[in-house]
Amino acid sequence: MTTQPESYSHQYLDGSPCGLPNGKVICVGLNYTAHIEEMASQPSVEPMLFIKPNTALVPLADPVLIPQDLGSVHFETEMAILIGDTLSQCSEQAVLPAIAGIGVALDLTLRDLQSQLRQAGHPWETAKGWDGACPVSAFVKPGKIADLQNVGLTLQQNGETRQDGNTSHMLTPVIPLIAYMSRFFTLLPGDVILTGTPEGVGPLAPGDQIAVTLDTLLSVTISDIRNR
Repeated sequence: MTTQPESYSHQYLDGSPCGLPNGKVICVGLNYTAHIEEMASQPSVEPMLFIKPNTALVPLADPVLIPQDLGSVHFETEMAILIGDTLSQCSEQAVLPAIAGIGVALDLTLRDLQSQLRQAGHPWETAKGWDGACPVSAFVKPGKIADLQNVGLTLQQNGETRQDGNTSHMLTPVIPLIAYMSRFFTLLPGDVILTGTPEGVGPLAPGDQIAVTLDTLLSVTISDIRNR
């Protein structure tokens, strides 16, 4: 029998709890030029937003469970921002004080299903928001990162580097991105922002080993990827 991942709760890298509920996950698509090119997409005039429910959150640790019979599952490595205060139609100046932590996450995507839904002109939340579709690390406290727009992101798959990016390459930087999100969705304590993925996304398979890093601050190895 396939075991289920442990229940998720936000925590800091030192193991201390964040004291925040599990909120929704607000994501931005196509926020890196090279990723737009590899997906054969076009940049949008404004940030392209979508939401994963809080049931998508799981610890970025063993195991990662891949849905069966739904096609290819792709990894997308992203810097994650934990919101600590309510933001609604806020100014950019209000964003930084409301950030409670910075981490790294995988925006797992049912790529075949997403492509089918997009071709049909249908919404594709089911390809992005299924249970377990957002493995996320523990969070670093904000004071540990001097510049949110100069943070390295890497993913290695079975010892080979697949993604190697830097937040300096974002089309919409973190602070204006979060302010923009707050125009449409009230951001609540415990919500998580995914800030987009660099190029190099690709499929996961049972038995793979994945290692992700957030600069020199976070490093997580996932050695148990299996079908659920």
